[in-house]
Amino acid sequence: MYSGSIKMNSSRRKLNDAGKRFTPQRALVMDIIRQGRGHLDADEIFRRARERESRLSLSTVYRTLHMLKELDMVDELHFGENHHHYEAKPAREHHHLVCLGCGRVIEFSYPLSRYLKKAVPEMKGFDINEVEISVAGYCDRCRRARRR
Repeated sequence: MYSGSIKMNSSRRKLNDAGKRFTPQRALVMDIIRQGRGHLDADEIFRRARERESRLSLSTVYRTLHMLKELDMVDELHFGENHHHYEAKPAREHHHLVCLGCGRVIEFSYPLSRYLKKAVPEMKGFDINEVEISVAGYCDRCRRARRR
């Protein structure tokens, strides 16, 4: 059903190491997330997955997302909405610009999180495990539209 790509083999190994089965449904959800290049919500993942596997249930998608998050295989992102977005665990840390006009999410890299991880423990004696930076504003197109 799914190719034996390096990423799928890595996913299979990680699931097996955690004592979880590598099922076609789990492979499908991971594939949808990877192909969507991140920032998909559960409903969109479900919609895309149902196009390929009509018997898949929404509850299976939610359970799979929860498990993948617990295994640190996906990141659950919060963009100030009532629902979450998901992306495959990135190879390198990045942050998000969220347009308040169109909802577009733009990834960017900046050394701020490295600075925080170094400076805060020294200043406050607080060990940081994870940094999630999301900046809200307006993309170029929406900023121009607002000026009119």
